[in-house]
Amino acid sequence: MSYKQEDNSGKILLAVLAGASAGIIAGLLMAPDKGTATRGNLKNAATKYSGQLGEQLSKYGEQLDSQFKGYVEKLEDLGVTGAGSSLKLKGDWNQSKGKLRQQFAQLTDEDLQYAEGQEEDLVGRLQQKLGKGKREITKLLNDL
Repeated sequence: MSYKQEDNSGKILLAVLAGASAGIIAGLLMAPDKGTATRGNLKNAATKYSGQLGEQLSKYGEQLDSQFKGYVEKLEDLGVTGAGSSLKLKGDWNQSKGKLRQQFAQLTDEDLQYAEGQEEDLVGRLQQKLGKGKREITKLLNDL
């Protein structure tokens, strides 16, 4: 008695394809919305949540920046870091600009343009124009 093994791979493949086709057809027939509407809903949800995520990240970034500046000031007060490692502009900026122009004639209005929160830009422009390091520029501005 010889036993002949049958090749069932064709039948298995046919059953898998039939099952997948039935699933796709059932999904299309039972879907609550058209594909364009579903994609639109997904897009709106993604936009909504990305906006919320952006707001949260911005909020945490501001908190982190504030805490970092506080720690730098504490380190300066304790003498751990030297004076001039953080920028503390005091008084009227127009008077400070006048003093800077007296010391450095090559500075222009554009070089001395300052807006609150843009301290790093000011320091960078002055570094480039005067050829001094960040710490020197920061100390110079703090001493005005």
